[in-house]
Amino acid sequence: MTPQRPAADPLSRAGDTEAAPRASGAVLSAITDAPINILIVDDEPKNLTALETLLDSPGYRLVRAESADQALLALVAEEFAVLILDVRMPGMTGFELAQIIKGRKKTSRIPIIFLTAYYSEDQHILEGYGSGAVDYLHKPVNGPVLCSKVAVFAELHRKGREVEISNRALLAEVTERRRAELELKDLNENLDRLVFERTRALEQLQSELREADRRKDEFIATLAHELRNPLAPVRSAAQILQHQAVAGDGAQWARDVIVRQVGIMVRLIDDLMDVSRINQGRIELQRERIDLARVLEIAVEASRPHMAERGHELQVSGAETPLWLNGDSTRLSQIFVNLLTNAAKYTDHGGHIRIDVARDDAAVSVSVADDGIGIPAEELGAVFEMFSQVHSTVSRSQGGLGIGLSLVKHLVELHGGRVSARSPGPGRGSVFVVSLPLLADQQAPRPDANPAPEAAAAESLRILVVDDNVDGAEALLRFLELLGHEVRMVHDGEAAIAAVAEYRPQVMLLDIGLPLMDGYEVCRRVRSQPWGKQLAVVALSGWGDKEAQRRGEAAGFDRHLVKPVDEPVLVSTLASLQKGTPPRWAP
Repeated sequence: MTPQRPAADPLSRAGDTEAAPRASGAVLSAITDAPINILIVDDEPKNLTALETLLDSPGYRLVRAESADQALLALVAEEFAVLILDVRMPGMTGFELAQIIKGRKKTSRIPIIFLTAYYSEDQHILEGYGSGAVDYLHKPVNGPVLCSKVAVFAELHRKGREVEISNRALLAEVTERRRAELELKDLNENLDRLVFERTRALEQLQSELREADRRKDEFIATLAHELRNPLAPVRSAAQILQHQAVAGDGAQWARDVIVRQVGIMVRLIDDLMDVSRINQGRIELQRERIDLARVLEIAVEASRPHMAERGHELQVSGAETPLWLNGDSTRLSQIFVNLLTNAAKYTDHGGHIRIDVARDDAAVSVSVADDGIGIPAEELGAVFEMFSQVHSTVSRSQGGLGIGLSLVKHLVELHGGRVSARSPGPGRGSVFVVSLPLLADQQAPRPDANPAPEAAAAESLRILVVDDNVDGAEALLRFLELLGHEVRMVHDGEAAIAAVAEYRPQVMLLDIGLPLMDGYEVCRRVRSQPWGKQLAVVALSGWGDKEAQRRGEAAGFDRHLVKPVDEPVLVSTLASLQKGTPPRWAP
């Protein structure tokens, strides 16, 4: 039973209301004395330093931004009295940044002073004022003029804060007095009202927490997507090196390192994408009848290079007898790759890792044991939490995002299993045990009498590559040429449509995230033309979820490939298109 709160003392309430002006006065004084935030944006550090020197004052807090992106992040995080903005910046100009700022409710009232050394014509000045500027100064800046203008806006901002604080204090005082009067009139009625308000506040808090969680999931998915794009040209360039004869062991070593490190980065990004999908309930298992031994074989093969690099010895026991599961082979392999990689990462050079398989009635247990750094008893309960890393000190840091074991737990549970961890303590190794349900029917399936033939490499094709990432397009073009294809490239949607009409390619590899006109619209326009109906169109995108594939299929794409594309996947896709194999929209 919840204890009742004692009735409020009206005199005490009255005393509180009398103390409110004193408290608000203290708050107002603190707000008045606090430095005013001023955001200065320029892509030249020396210009920022000059502005800092010019505006140096105890009453100002100067925040630097060397790009439009940094400025937007600062505006999201803090409130500013005035924005001093260079017009000519790479990527996004000052005019474009100003339009974004003025288009957002939170930042639309921030005064903007443009600085420029290049644009002095009336049309540029008018454009500056049209973008939302309150002033437009030319470099070199007249120091006293700039300081006086900034001082005016800083004082206006300070006065605005004072008025806002005073209004809030007055509103709080009036509300408090009214509440005290209502309590004196009818305490029971007031108690019911307070209970209702508390319940509503808790419901609002729960709603805000759900919204914050949704935004976090979107952030992870977007981060993973943005990280995929620069990996595409790196992987293509590495594949080119693998196909060219370059003398020397050093060149081969460099090629192997590029491929291996890109593979690691791709796995990290894939883990991020999987975390986002799991949190949003968007992972769908592609279940099939599969032997556990085959799953472990794939996982061991994938993690073997990492173990060899650290000189570990791996032993596998109990996997000789077929044990049939109903699961997603890719996700099951991912579980054990993460556990083996984790064991290798946290075991010193020359360590020992062991996999033991044991059947227990209708389930099978797979343990992955190592003689590595171990886990302290107080940290065992948190190893499967998101972003959790054991021994997260600089001396023991082994990299990673701290999401691998959390992903393992979610994937195991999606398969109806469970996972646990134990360790005798620091320096004494760890054991992770995965338990999965077995199929009731453990009879081996009959072999396919007509196995599907492996896809052969496509014959020479006329291919158009469309990607606004110039390096990515060039690398992909060179790689396709090495495979014997005739290739052209363009970098925007309008050029793509014109190139298809003129070049009449057999295949178009089309990036989705193009400027001005995205890949979906390009595909629709090409398909609307008589010469575009027979063209095979393949989407290239950092997005690989079902929604992206659904939109691609609706726009007229024949295939959807996720960046960076593996060589075997690209080769088999081109071969299947040449043979007229129907599209497959698999995740």
